[in-house]
Amino acid sequence: MTKKFLLALALVLALALSASADVTVRLGVTGSVYDEMWQPVKEMLAKQGIDLEVIQFTDYVTPNRALADGDIDLNGFQHRIYLNDEIESRGYKITNIANTFVVPLNLYSIKIKTLDEIKDGDVIAIPNDPTNGGRAIKVLATSGLITLKDGAGFNPTKEDIASYSKKITIQELAANTIPSALPDIAAGVINDTYALDYGLKASDAVYADQAREQEYWNLIAARTSDLEDPAKLDTYMKIVNAYQSEEMKAHLAELYGGFFRPVGWDEGLLTPFIKK
Repeated sequence: MTKKFLLALALVLALALSASADVTVRLGVTGSVYDEMWQPVKEMLAKQGIDLEVIQFTDYVTPNRALADGDIDLNGFQHRIYLNDEIESRGYKITNIANTFVVPLNLYSIKIKTLDEIKDGDVIAIPNDPTNGGRAIKVLATSGLITLKDGAGFNPTKEDIASYSKKITIQELAANTIPSALPDIAAGVINDTYALDYGLKASDAVYADQAREQEYWNLIAARTSDLEDPAKLDTYMKIVNAYQSEEMKAHLAELYGGFFRPVGWDEGLLTPFIKK
């Protein structure tokens, strides 16, 4: 009887462990760099019975739509100001659950090495989405290529430009197409993931972005309604803790040499959702 009981108990435990290991979380990202970035997190979570599946998207618009529609569970590709703009313009019920890193939005070129080489008639490309486009305009302003009008907002547009130091043309392109456009333009302001995918390094920048505002902190986002589900909340807490770990900090430093700088890991954005 004892042996039979122990065998039955072992079977029940094995089934329970098997079931707990069958938790799959689909994380949407944009850029192949995230496959490598999230690998340590995937390995840590696998030991806790969570299968983190990284889903690649090719643009910045689809991941929030996919999250809102329930096609994925989380996404981790955007900064705060972009998410806030998406929520305001599209009405998404999406919440920032964790800060991840901040990265520069640098000016790159394969034709010139310094800003001094930019001449009248040159074309400078910037992202055509409002938030990254506004940040790119500010990069051009701090570089000295343009000046902004008094009263320009946090997220300026081309209409906020007061003057040009040289007669350049600012061309707005989809962010993911700017690297491939470099052979045809003087320079382009390129998002980090696309720069890395194209083989560019931070040290290759013609001008390095100086901005470190919290609005540009990257994040992990979830559907707001899912945070009312204790089981999902527990799973998301484990994912956040795995990302905001010493192992991950060392991984980011080793692979990207300061390109991705951890920020805001002490904010505990999920804490208010924990029911006492």
